[in-house]
Amino acid sequence: MYQNKITLSPEEILKKEFRIDTRGYRLKEVDQYLDTIIGDYEQFFEIINNLEKEKADLLAENVNLKQELRNSRLSMEVIKNNESVEVTNVDILRRLSQLEKLVYASIKTENDNNSNN
Repeated sequence: MYQNKITLSPEEILKKEFRIDTRGYRLKEVDQYLDTIIGDYEQFFEIINNLEKEKADLLAENVNLKQELRNSRLSMEVIKNNESVEVTNVDILRRLSQLEKLVYASIKTENDNNSNN
């Protein structure tokens, strides 16, 4: 995403050659300056990659939360429609099963995120 806005890569800066004339630049100073630029660029790329990863994680979490919200709304509608109907053991087991799926899915997602860090 941000890499397109940076014109030079660390490799391009490293491979840059300067013309030398009788009053040319001091090569040691130029090399030190280029080393500084390369270090900065490496930091930029690292920051950008970390931000892109964080963005992807947040988008995935957002999708999961939206799905949970939809499921909760559907469950609420079912409960409202069945208020007068007696709750059976099958209904309780079905709800328990759905809750277990949500809990285990969130634990798995959390463990995957922790293992990636």
